[in-house]
Amino acid sequence: MTRHILVTGGAGFIGSAYVRALLGPTGPPGVAVTVLDALTYAGSLARLDSVTGDARLTFVHGDVCDARLVERLAAHHDDIVHFAAESHVDRSIESGTAFARTNVLGTQTLLDAALRHGIRTFVQVSTDEVYGDLPTGAATEESPLNPNSPYAASKAAADHLALAHHRTHGLDVRVTRCSNNFGPYQHPEKLIPRFLATLLSGGAVPVYGDGLQIRDWLHVDDHVRGIELVRTAGHPGRVYNIGGGTSLTNLDLTHKLLELCGADRSRIEHVEDRKGHDRRYAVDHTRITRELGYRPSYDFEQALLGTADWYREHTRWWQPLHRVAL
Repeated sequence: MTRHILVTGGAGFIGSAYVRALLGPTGPPGVAVTVLDALTYAGSLARLDSVTGDARLTFVHGDVCDARLVERLAAHHDDIVHFAAESHVDRSIESGTAFARTNVLGTQTLLDAALRHGIRTFVQVSTDEVYGDLPTGAATEESPLNPNSPYAASKAAADHLALAHHRTHGLDVRVTRCSNNFGPYQHPEKLIPRFLATLLSGGAVPVYGDGLQIRDWLHVDDHVRGIELVRTAGHPGRVYNIGGGTSLTNLDLTHKLLELCGADRSRIEHVEDRKGHDRRYAVDHTRITRELGYRPSYDFEQALLGTADWYREHTRWWQPLHRVAL
């Protein structure tokens, strides 16, 4: 029997990687996928080119806040995997309205439809940013949420809504919280693709403040593999951190990108730090390893090299986006 999966935000960076994994040669048998995506500036159907002709894929252009459309789709699906979100912290600092609308109201709209139509599993894809700044240690799934940007606050609110629907209504909700992702097809507003695009274009890269903010890095293919483990084998009402296991300062990461692009440190431009900039994120992903057998499979150095090569070879994809992102 075919399992029908509704993937919101499936033309985005992480959502499209998940769709490609589901429909690729090593994907699970017996699935059909519907992508619901509003195709905002961050969405691109080009990310789905490799699976566009697959009869198991349906694309619907629409908004997760459109209750009538969401109701119609939920009625014909077994699972919802919810990626759709406004996700760029800098944009949320400029204006948080779109983040509250999509990330909070959109999630509630999906949860309402999931309840009415008996969705079997609802996977809420979230972020380690909900835990906030961690001077030491690593956040477990029981750590308090302490979001510090409008983006992180909207995702924390969505997580709470999703888990409340499990506790109150018994909806099978599973939440994932990942560390910083990287890989092919990421929009060049994000750090790694922005710096690669800038360096490949001959420019200087803008490093916030002293550049000593620390992030854990996770290849997008490892992330979506973890999400699929949670969808298929996770426990209802459970939160799972998905980490990459490679923590670097932004400055150390910048030095690696300079080396990969054959550039020297004169191409670094230190700029005024971002408002409310969290100093350090870190997640403990022991739970998903112990319960579901997840471990990152990518070697960070090789994956970063592969990502740099991809951007070097796909200039026609990122150049128009990079001009707008600057």
